[in-house]
Amino acid sequence: VQLQASGGGSVQAGGSLRLSCAASGGTFSRYSVGWFRQAPGKEREFVAVIRAHVGRTYYKDSVEGRFTVSRDVAKNSVDLQMNKLKPEDTAVYFCAAGTPILSALRQEGMYPYWGQGTLVTVSS
Repeated sequence: VQLQASGGGSVQAGGSLRLSCAASGGTFSRYSVGWFRQAPGKEREFVAVIRAHVGRTYYKDSVEGRFTVSRDVAKNSVDLQMNKLKPEDTAVYFCAAGTPILSALRQEGMYPYWGQGTLVTVSS
């Protein structure tokens, strides 16, 4: 499966952005889809995930209540709605697809398919 992330941009603190991860070449709904981010000089970290089939979502503590991940089966995509953005949310955001078990949902190594990344810049 091939993934294409889009929707990044520059916003002021408190603003919103919606990222989209479009899939092709496979049955997207059978995969859990995670969002990860990498800030300058830092390691890539887990942000959010939506599980395959059951659709349950999980979030990094610092984005809980501000970010929402959702799946559009008809469009074969997964979106990440980001509200109340903070400067510390600045990063390149990646979407990834895989079939990790519940305990490994936040581990990037469990996702074999990755999009190219989209840059989000939040200014204060």
